[in-house]
Amino acid sequence: MYSITRKRGLGKVKIAKRKEALKELRELAGINDVDVKVSLIQALIPVGLEKVNVLLQDEVLRLAGAPRKHGKINTRWGSQGGSVYLLDQKLPIDVPRVRNKLSNSGVSLEAYQKLQEPHRFDEQLFLKLLNGLSAHKYRESAELAPEVFGISASNVSKRFRRCGQAYLKKLSSRRLDEYDFIALFLDGKTYAKDGIVIAMGITIEGRKVIIGMEQMNTENARSVGQFFDKLIERGLKYEQGLLCLIDGSKGFTKAIEDKFKQYAFIQRCQQHKKENVVSYLPQGLQKTYRLRLMQAYEQTLYPQAKAALNAICFELDNVNPSAAASLREGMEETLTLHRLGLYKELRRSFSSTNCIESILSQVGQLTDKVDRWRNGRHIQEWVALSLIHIEPNLHKVNGWRHLKLLRERMQNAMHNQMQEEAVLTSSEV
Repeated sequence: MYSITRKRGLGKVKIAKRKEALKELRELAGINDVDVKVSLIQALIPVGLEKVNVLLQDEVLRLAGAPRKHGKINTRWGSQGGSVYLLDQKLPIDVPRVRNKLSNSGVSLEAYQKLQEPHRFDEQLFLKLLNGLSAHKYRESAELAPEVFGISASNVSKRFRRCGQAYLKKLSSRRLDEYDFIALFLDGKTYAKDGIVIAMGITIEGRKVIIGMEQMNTENARSVGQFFDKLIERGLKYEQGLLCLIDGSKGFTKAIEDKFKQYAFIQRCQQHKKENVVSYLPQGLQKTYRLRLMQAYEQTLYPQAKAALNAICFELDNVNPSAAASLREGMEETLTLHRLGLYKELRRSFSSTNCIESILSQVGQLTDKVDRWRNGRHIQEWVALSLIHIEPNLHKVNGWRHLKLLRERMQNAMHNQMQEEAVLTSSEV
């Protein structure tokens, strides 16, 4: 044991001495860390180009055989100017040519074809632009050697759009039947004169999944319903019960009722309801009634919460009838969690639309820097890029351990509703 400790100690001393020696050498040379890194990069570019040339010559040897060797179908045919990508840098090279004698046509080199596409390095470019780097300044920040070309503002913009199109297709065609969703958040964000509605699903394990987005001018029932149709075609399952979180839009409510019918349980955002009610009141009363409404909603049992809200309604009938009418409108939908008996367990995540508003805020941090939207496609690509970029960092919802109990309660409620409807139908007959 003693010998091991001693050896480690000697190792640390040796490493420390090496670091000191390197530091002294740098100081003597009069260069800093940045200079060292730049020098290494500039030194590695010729090595990379040399390896590319070796790779191409190996493929030519495989296709056409050794030089001056007769009897081959393919033959060497000189060279021509071309270019390859090293990381996100495009550099010029001489490309060897191979020709097929029988067809009298050129033979493409597989290695060269692959090296002409930046592939995953477009994602590095996309991340730089998404996080605020201007396309016009990309060359200044990315150029590693004087020979580099193909990173002008227009070329960078084309590559960024290519990423945008790929991510938009990925988001809009993602299959949903592999997910077991128990809740659905809906909200929208305005861009120029258009709006983007975003749907986020919560799985039974509590994971947040961006399931789709739709561009629409207003959140009307028809356009939202068509959006739901697309989600259902992609495999969205809702027959086991789906808790739908909305801000109170009538278009959302009607579309949910039309498409998901008795399988949907609408939970309206309590925060939006409170602010809608107090907006009718004078400044001197807003703080008081905001507190009263918060205390009413914090009642964990449905009868107590409903009684407290009704009491406030009766008061507001004398103070401001418009505020009272606003509170009564959709009141039951703000108490869905109370009726299911899970308000205490799930209120942090499911009593408001904060979960999806947080995502919209993050999207805004990435998209609000855009000064001019060219068209709707441009908006959709930026939003899709932002959502795909944000999604891997999303955490599970608070109270996710109670989601199986939520499903059980929703299924019991659906069963009871079906029985009541069956009794009513039989009595009418």
